Amino acid sequence: MDFELTWFPSHLDVPAAVDVDAALSETVDYWTRWGEHCRQDGDYGGAVKRSLLVLRALTHYQTGGIVAAPTTSLPEDFRGSRNWDYRYCWLRDAALTLEAMLTHGYESEALKWRNWLLRALAGDPEDIQIMYGVAGERDLPEKELRHLPGYQNSKPVRIGNAAVDQYQADVVGEVMVALERLRLAGGKEDSFSWALQQALLGYVEKHFDDKDCGLWEIRGTAEYFTHSRVMMWAAFDCGVRAVRDHGMSGPIKRWEELCERLRAEIMDQGFNRELKSFTQTYGGRHVDAALLVLPQVGFLAYDDENMLGTVALLEKELLTEEGLLMRYRTETGIDGLEPGEHPFLACSFWLVEQYARAGRWAEATRLMDMLLGFSNELGLLSEEYAVKESRMAGNYPQAFSHLALVRAADAMHRVDRLSLAVQKTA
Repeated sequence: MDFELTWFPSHLDVPAAVDVDAALSETVDYWTRWGEHCRQDGDYGGAVKRSLLVLRALTHYQTGGIVAAPTTSLPEDFRGSRNWDYRYCWLRDAALTLEAMLTHGYESEALKWRNWLLRALAGDPEDIQIMYGVAGERDLPEKELRHLPGYQNSKPVRIGNAAVDQYQADVVGEVMVALERLRLAGGKEDSFSWALQQALLGYVEKHFDDKDCGLWEIRGTAEYFTHSRVMMWAAFDCGVRAVRDHGMSGPIKRWEELCERLRAEIMDQGFNRELKSFTQTYGGRHVDAALLVLPQVGFLAYDDENMLGTVALLEKELLTEEGLLMRYRTETGIDGLEPGEHPFLACSFWLVEQYARAGRWAEATRLMDMLLGFSNELGLLSEEYAVKESRMAGNYPQAFSHLALVRAADAMHRVDRLSLAVQKTA
């Protein structure tokens, strides 16, 4: 006897039975047609298409919100406490997804993500959050389910995410960079979207001197993270470009002054001349894989001597014996948590991009092939990879890993994302 399981609100009538064969056929047809639109070539084209399919599958079919992962509390460190709920929509992920979709021929999907971003950000800029529920929910308190044992005794199991209350100074920069890419690709601004972007730049200026929790959502003391300050620079730089190159209105002189002030400050306090490297925090001596984002947003060139010095120190401090890159040294205690985690896959994909853009092709190819070898039979990747255990770690599948994979493949295929966007408007 065959049984069919379904869910529906209890106040509604029981829905009609689904024709399983027809539904399966329609599903296969939809995803096949969607994948055929993917603009991708080169040795890693298949991995790009798979990653874009994953990102599309992580998107709520009604609201357009993309979850960071569909799971909660899968541990970053087995039997440790780094267990987070990723079933929410980060502005950062949405912005990066918009860029990836634009680059690979999904302009309509990119517009949908822009509209989700605009809806999520609507209202008073002071109320901005770094993450939301799939329908724009704002109240996402973190709770520990102490009655549950956790995956392989990794406690606590959490629902909700306390990062919702953090100030992360980089987020507006990611949003502004993505919307700048959309303008370059021919996307039209309306009065609401540009007014909102101006308000966001006002928010960044208002919090100019505030320390933050950074890209990695530290639960320790707020700091001046160099990556965050660079992304603030990127936000104002995009504002300048919007006025100068796209005819938008705004206080361009003020934004140019803030760009210059931030650049001088970053080079003075976020770059250690003795180490010949940018540092994780102002005045610090440690590095952070997030520094690999600096050339991605145009703060400096991939082959700039200061960037090459930073890469050399990253390799010295954070590269594992297997050749994968850690996010940062957890034993410093900067994140307020007990030390210990596995290599974060997105960071290693960023290193592939850096190697490729700087002409280190052999190293880029070796690392890219290793990383793709960690994916399972469905081409899916988690947040981290435990090399010694030969298994994935963290929530799965992870949007951030697949987004970084697409960037790395673009670098390996010599795709110039900015030039591609400009060509589309020509």
